[in-house]
Amino acid sequence: MKKLSALLSAVLLLTLSAWAQDPIVLKGNELFGAISARQIGPALMSGRITDIAGHPTNNRVIYVGTAGGGVWKSSDGGLFFTSIFDDYNQSIGCIAIDPNKPDNVIWVGTGETWTRNSVSYGDGLYKSTDGGSNWKKMGFENSDRISSIVINPNNSDEVYVGVLGALWGDSNERGVYKTTDGGATWERLLAGTNNTGCSDLVMDPKDPNTLYASFWEFRRTAYSFSSGGANSALYKSTDGGKNWVKIHKGFPAGPYGRIAFTLAPSNPSIQYAVVEAKEDKGLYRSDDAGASWTKLNGDFGLTVRPFYFSRIVVDPRNPDVVYKGGLYGSVSLDGGKTFKNMGAMHADIHDIWIDLNDSDRLYVGTDGGVYRSYNAGTTLEMVGNLPVSQFYHVSLDNEEPYNVYGGLQDNGSWYGPSSSPSGIEARDWSSVGAGDGFRVLRHPTKKIIYSEMQGAENIWRFDIERNQTKVVKPFPTKGEPKYRFNWNAPIELSPNQPDRLYVGSQFLMRSNDMGDNWEKISPDLTTNDPAKQMQANSGGISVDNSGAENHCTIFTIAESPLDENVIWVGTDDGNVQLTQNGGKTWTNVVANIPELPKNTWCYHIEASNFDKGIAYAVFDGHTRNDMKPYAYKTTDFGKTWTSIITPDVHGFARNIQEDYVNQDLLFLGTELGLFVTIDGGKNWSKFTNNMPAASVHYLALHPKTNDLVVATHGRGIIIIDDISPLRQINQEVLQKEVHFFKSPTFVMSEQSSFGGTSTETQYVGPNPNPNAKIVYYLKKRHTFGAMSMEVVDSEGNKVSVLDPGKQKGINIVTWSYITRMPKTAKGKTFAFGGFAAPRVPAGSYKVVMKKGKETFEHPIEVSYDPQSLIPVESRKLQQEMVQKLFDMTESLAYTVHEVDALIDYANAALAKDPKSAKTINAFLKEINTLKEGLVITTGDNYVGSAEPQLREKISNLYSVVVSNYDKPSNTQYENYEELETRYNKALADLGKIKTKHWKNIEKVAAAQQLTAFSLESKEDFLKQ
Repeated sequence: MKKLSALLSAVLLLTLSAWAQDPIVLKGNELFGAISARQIGPALMSGRITDIAGHPTNNRVIYVGTAGGGVWKSSDGGLFFTSIFDDYNQSIGCIAIDPNKPDNVIWVGTGETWTRNSVSYGDGLYKSTDGGSNWKKMGFENSDRISSIVINPNNSDEVYVGVLGALWGDSNERGVYKTTDGGATWERLLAGTNNTGCSDLVMDPKDPNTLYASFWEFRRTAYSFSSGGANSALYKSTDGGKNWVKIHKGFPAGPYGRIAFTLAPSNPSIQYAVVEAKEDKGLYRSDDAGASWTKLNGDFGLTVRPFYFSRIVVDPRNPDVVYKGGLYGSVSLDGGKTFKNMGAMHADIHDIWIDLNDSDRLYVGTDGGVYRSYNAGTTLEMVGNLPVSQFYHVSLDNEEPYNVYGGLQDNGSWYGPSSSPSGIEARDWSSVGAGDGFRVLRHPTKKIIYSEMQGAENIWRFDIERNQTKVVKPFPTKGEPKYRFNWNAPIELSPNQPDRLYVGSQFLMRSNDMGDNWEKISPDLTTNDPAKQMQANSGGISVDNSGAENHCTIFTIAESPLDENVIWVGTDDGNVQLTQNGGKTWTNVVANIPELPKNTWCYHIEASNFDKGIAYAVFDGHTRNDMKPYAYKTTDFGKTWTSIITPDVHGFARNIQEDYVNQDLLFLGTELGLFVTIDGGKNWSKFTNNMPAASVHYLALHPKTNDLVVATHGRGIIIIDDISPLRQINQEVLQKEVHFFKSPTFVMSEQSSFGGTSTETQYVGPNPNPNAKIVYYLKKRHTFGAMSMEVVDSEGNKVSVLDPGKQKGINIVTWSYITRMPKTAKGKTFAFGGFAAPRVPAGSYKVVMKKGKETFEHPIEVSYDPQSLIPVESRKLQQEMVQKLFDMTESLAYTVHEVDALIDYANAALAKDPKSAKTINAFLKEINTLKEGLVITTGDNYVGSAEPQLREKISNLYSVVVSNYDKPSNTQYENYEELETRYNKALADLGKIKTKHWKNIEKVAAAQQLTAFSLESKEDFLKQ
C-alpha cells in the first residue's frame, strides 16, 4: 500500500511539474472563443465628427471620420451608416476619395487634428482599393496626426499628405509629403519643425502643380496650451511642391497661430483664410490666388478657438457662398463680408461637406454627430444611427435589468438600461446632466443619481422619483484656497457607507449625508507646483482658459471595500497618496513604484476586493508624449509595487478592473482597446470579438450578471455579457481535451418583448441573448469525425438537438429552452400557428456532447422567472394543454398524410384503368370533401387566403397556449374540446369512407397489378 501511495505521489508530482514547466497559454480568439461584445450605443447624442468626404459623382456615397469611432460609410445618402474601420486606429484626421477611382480608392489619415485636451492619437496613413472593405497601412506610423490628403485628379499615383504631427511633444515627421507610386515611397517636400506641422494642404483643382500649405506651431501639455509662433505660415507652391513661398501680403502682423485656408473650387483664384493673430485676427480673402489679402470680417463666430474650429468650406459652384466651422457654424452669401448662423444643431462645428451637384444638400460634422440639410443649412436633421458617443466614465446599478450610467464629451450625462423590449432604443436613455459629462453614480440603496459637468462646475444630486435636482458641489470655507478641480474631476461612492460621497480637488472632500455637508479630510495631496497652475495664460496667441488645463488636482479616489479607513488617492501630477485611518494621516507612496517617470498622471486606482493591502494603479503619460502603458500592483499598502504590463499591451493605459471572484483575472482599458489577463498580468490578450479598437476610458463589472461594461471614448457603451468562464480557466482546465464550465441556474425570462417605437433610421442597441449558454473549452479544434450535442431531461429523453462549436478555446452554444415544433399537416397554405415549439418545464437537464468515440456530459438547471407570479400548478395545466394540442397537431398531420396517400393511390389506379372511373371517383369525391375540412386546399398565404379549417384552428389555439405561461382560460378549454370532437369525427368519417370504398379500389389496383397500398407508421412519419 505504501508503495502504491508513493507511486501515485510521484505521478502527481511529475504531472504538476510538467504543467509548471510547460504551461498552456491561450491568446486572442483561443482565449475568448465565442465570448462576444454587444455595442449598445447610444446614438441619440452621437459624438464628435472630424471629417466628411463625399463621392464626386455619386452623392449617395458619403464617408465620415470621427474623433474616436473610426470611419463610417453611407451608400444611401446618409440614411444609414456602417463602420468600415473597426480593426484600425479609431482617431481619424482626414479622409480623401480618389477622384479617378472614387468607387474603390479611399485614403484615411489617422489622428484627430481638432487638438482639444481629450483627443486620441493616430498611427499612420491607410489606403483601401475596394471601397473600404479592406485596408493597408501606407506609412507615417509616427505621424501622430495627419491633417490632409490631396490626390492629383489626373494621376492616382500622385498623392500629397500633410502631417500635423504630435500634440504633446516634439515630432520630426511634420510637414508635406508626396508619393508618385501610390504610396509605396514618400518624399518630404516641405518640412516642419519639432513643434510646427501642416494643418491644411489644398490643391488647385484646375492645376495639380499648385499647392497651398498652412503650417501651425502649437504645443499642449497637461496644464497648458500654446497656439502660435514664428513658424506658423501659409505657403504656396506652383511646381508640385519643389519650391514654396509664403503668401502673407495683407495679413496682420505675426506671429500667427492656426491659419485656416481654402479656395473656391469653381474659381481657385478666390481664396479664404482665417488668421489667428494677436491683432486683426479674422477672415481674409484673396482674389489673385494668394498674391494679396484683404480682411473682410473679424466676427467672434469666425475666430473663436482656432485650434478647435479651423475649417472653411466654399460652395463648389458659387465662390461667394462660404461656410465656417465654429461654435454654431456660420455661412456667408456675399463672399465673406457678412455671416449668419446656420440652422439649429449641436454646437461645435468641425466640417461641412456640400454636394458637388446640389448646393442645397449638405452634411455637417459636429461634437454631437452628423447633421444633414436639404436647404443649404437653414434647417438640419441629425443622423440617428451613428453610435460614436464619447464616454468618460461608466457605473452600474442593481436594478433588473441593470442600468448603465455615464458622462460624455460635450453631450451631458445619461443613464439607460442594459436591455429593453425590442432592443435598447433612444427613448430608453434619460439625461441627468449637462455640458461635458463625466462621473455618474447611482446611490446603492436609494433612487438617487449623482452627476457632474466639466471641472466640477456643477455636481448634481438627482432624485429620480421626485424629479428634483440639488447642487451639492463643495465650496472653500474661510481661509481656504480656491479649490482646484480637474476637467474630469472625481466623485466617488463609498462601498461601505451608502450615503458617503467623495469629491477630489487638491483636497479630498467627504460627505456622509449625500452631499448636503462636506468635510475636508486631507491636506493638499498634489505637488502644488505653481508653474503648472498658470491656466489664465493658457492658449498662446488666443487665450483659452476653459478649465481644461486645470492641474495639480486629485484625479482618482478608491476606498477599500474591505476597510472604510483605507483610502487611495491618485493625482494628475503623479502622486499616489494613502491613508489607513480615514484621512487623519497620509503617505505618498509613488516613490516606491519602479520605472515610473516622475509626475506621470495617476489615472486610476483600483482597491482590491481580496485584501485591503492590495491595490492596482494605472498611470497615463501621454500628456508628456509618453505613450507607454503603466499599470502596477501592490500587496503591502504601497510599500512595494510590481509592474503587470507586458509587450502584449498596446496604447497608454487608463483603467483597470479586478474580477470579483478570481484575483488573477484583470481587465485593462487602453487608448487602443481592451486587454484581458487570466494570470495576474503575466500574459495579456486584446479582446476583439465585435470590439473595435476604440479608446477605453473606464470599466465596470456587474456583481450579479458578471457582465463587463466598457465605456469607450468614441463607440459608446460596449457590454461583454457574462465573463465568468474566464475566471474558471486555469492550468488544470487547459490540460483537458474537453471541459465544461460551471453554469449558473438558467432563468426562463417571461418579460414582454413589446417595444420597437424607434424609427428605422435610429440606432437600437442589441439585448443580451436570453437563452441558456453552454460554455466549454476544447484543447484542439475538432476537425475529424462526428461531433454532436443534445439536451436530455432527467429521465434521459432527448429534448433538443444543438449545433456544437468546434473551435479551439472557448465555445458557446445557446439553448432557447424549447424542444421542437410539431409536424403540421400539408395544405395549400402555411399554418403559421404551428411554427412554435413548447418550452421545457423548470428542472434538471443534461447536455450530452459526443466527440468522435467519446461522450461528455454537463448538468444544467433551468428555473422559472423569479419575478413571475404564476403558480406551479397553473404552469402544469398550461404544459398539459400544450402537449395535447401538440399531439393533436401531429396526429392531424399523419391523418392528412394518409388521406393524401390514399388519394394518390386511387388516382394511380384510375390512370391505369379509366373504365373504373365511377367506382374510384365516388371515393375521391368523398375523401377530397373530407380533406377540405381538415386543411386549406385553395388560395394563397395573403389576399387569397381561404377560410381556416381544422388544421388552422388547432394551430391558432396551439400558438396562443404555447406562448402563454399561465393556465389556459375556460374558453380555450372549451375550444379544445370542440376541436377534439371535430377531429375525432373526421377520423370516424375517414374510417367510414375506407370501409365503403377501399375494397373496390384495391380490386382495381390488383387487376392492374399495382403495388399494394402501404403507409409508414406514424412514428416513422414523425421522424422525417
